[in-house]
Formats: sequence, structure tokens, C-alpha cells
Amino acid sequence: MYKRQTHHFVQSALESQAAVVLLGPRQVGKTTLALDIASEQPSVYLDLERDADRQILTEPDLYLDEQAGKLVILDEVQQMPGLFKSLRGQIDQRRRAGFRAGQFLLLGSASNVLLQQSAESLAGRVRYIEMPPLQLTEVGADQLNALWLRGGFPDSFMASSDQASMDWRLDFLRTYLERDIPALGPRIPAATLRRFWTMLAHVQGGLLNAAALAEGLGVSGQTIGRYLDLLVDLMLVRRLQPWHENVGKRLVKSPKVYVRDSGVVHALLSIGTIEGLLGHPVVGGSWEGFCIEALLAAAPTGTEPFFYRTSAGAELDLVLRLPGGDIWAVEIKRTTAPKVSRGFYVGAEDIKASWKLLIYAGEHDVPVAEGVRAMPLEQGIGLLRAL
Repeated sequence: MYKRQTHHFVQSALESQAAVVLLGPRQVGKTTLALDIASEQPSVYLDLERDADRQILTEPDLYLDEQAGKLVILDEVQQMPGLFKSLRGQIDQRRRAGFRAGQFLLLGSASNVLLQQSAESLAGRVRYIEMPPLQLTEVGADQLNALWLRGGFPDSFMASSDQASMDWRLDFLRTYLERDIPALGPRIPAATLRRFWTMLAHVQGGLLNAAALAEGLGVSGQTIGRYLDLLVDLMLVRRLQPWHENVGKRLVKSPKVYVRDSGVVHALLSIGTIEGLLGHPVVGGSWEGFCIEALLAAAPTGTEPFFYRTSAGAELDLVLRLPGGDIWAVEIKRTTAPKVSRGFYVGAEDIKASWKLLIYAGEHDVPVAEGVRAMPLEQGIGLLRAL
């Protein structure tokens, strides 16, 4: 077992907020974390994918009235959308009785659906926390290549061999496509969605070209948008938006698209070993996506991520606008040579970046030029976590 950093965030939130919504894709470790928290205090746990547990909440107020003073954990809460109004009443009733914080921990695997339901009913009563897969700081810097290859889903990362890890990820993909996504309502053929997901992996970190994807699948551009929205909503794909604040510059307006877990990228492309990965055309995009997810998981709450690209060739792989207003320009390269392109300097000047970093595959923090530092991923993560 790895001690998850999200554990501290959830505990801290429960000490000050009536309800906490913990979001993350399936199998990322939400239930394990919730049960760990439950073992530390009086609590009850219900899995709303189980008929028996849903039956308990047929009359939710009758049951929840009896649990006052306990932490109520509701797993896969999006399975019962009508429950949120009852939760609002329960929170307000308990506040009047003196129970102000730590009342409900809600776990969900579909972000926008869940957010809309809870935002309408629990405004001012809830905090949202997204749980990422295992992070480099949790498993140790010596495990970087294993984490990159296998991804951060705990069962994949901790598998007994690379082949066992690949088998787990292939089963994970099959379950999502054949059971989990249809359970949310969309009637999309599993084979079609798998092809779409694989096409995204092939162009990992590329600009979204909906027309090319539509032609490849034989569907409309509107359908491509619907497929992409679904995978983004399930926190399986990231749509990184372009920076758009430079007046007078001809900016790229299409988003960049990343399959969020590197292990899923490699499973979709049948890359099973680190040697196979290093020789594959997707290696640069895979490394870039892996680093972006790690940096965003470490960034302060409220950080806004973008990329920057102009028609003249200025380009920044990642732009972070931090809550205090600082802007970080980040270049990501799978190289041991700490050099950045002229396009990076131009882009950093355009956005008036206060920090300029190169995340590279070397081992040392070194100056590249005035105001620009190159450092390994672990150190970049440390900088953001220290903010």
C-alpha cells in the first residue's frame, strides 16, 4: 500500500466542510482511500452500485437521520442523482444540531454529471477534490520508468510483471467500454469507441483534428465532439486549451488532446516494455502527457493549465496560471540535453512568464540561460508542491 497524498487533502477538507466530493476514474483508489478514512472514525459505507445498498436509501431521510454524528460515505453516488436534494436537507438539519463538518464523503467516477447534480443542490456545502492515479512522489523517483510505462492505476503499477500489468490494463479498457460507459447511458458501440480512444493515443499531445478523426471513424465531426466530451467527463482524456490572451498574435485555437494515464496510452498502442516505448514514435508525446499530469497533480488548487502556440512558431508545451497570478512557462523534453528552442523564449516573452522551466530526462537542476532552469520531473513537482 502507498500512502496517497489525496488522503491528507480529504481529511483536511472534512474538518472544515460538511461534504466532500472525491472525483476520479474507476480503479484509481477512491474506495480504498475512503475505507481507510472510515477506519479512523465512526462511519458507514454504502456502495450505490449494489442493489442492496441502493435499497437502504429508498427512503433516504429515514436512514440518514439514524446516522447523525457519523461520516456517511456514498460510493458511485452518481448512480442515485435524486439523492442530492436529501443530502442538502440532511446537512442543514445536522448543522442546526451542531454537526457542522465531516458529514458526507461522496465518491464519483463521472465528473461533469456529478458536479452539476451536486452544485445545484449542495452549493456552499461541498468541496471538490480530484484524485489522480499514483504519483511519482508517492512511489519514489527510482520508480519513474515503471510508473511511466505502467501508468498510475494502483493494480497496474503494482502488478507482478510488465505482462501482468498490461493484462490488467486491457481488462480495464474492456470493462470501461463494455460495462461502465453503457451504464452511464451513451449507446456507443464498444469497438467504435475503442478505435477512437486508440486514435487519440496515436496522436498523444497533438492538436485536435476533429475532421481527420471523423473521416477515420466514418462519423460526423459532431459525433467526434460527443465521444471526446464523454472521455473528458470520465477523466480519462484531457483537453488542454490554448492560451488566448495575446492581442495581435495569430494563435492556434484548437485544443491539444492527451489520454491522461500513460499506462492506458501504452495499452492502447500495445507497448508492453520500456524498450518498446523508447523506440516507439509516440515516446515524445507519451512523456509530455505523463509530465503534464504529474505537474498538474502537484499544482495548487485553482491553477489553470494551457499551452501556447502561434503561427509564427512560438510554442510552450504547458502554461500554468497560478492562483496568485504568476505565470509559468514549461517546456517538456525526453532528452538529457538541457536546451530549449527559440520558440520557447519567444512564447515565454509573449505571455510575460514569471518562471521558465525545462522538464527533461537528466538528473540535475542546471541553468540553461538567464531566467531559465532545466530540472528533472521530480524537482519540478517539488517546486509546485511547495507553493
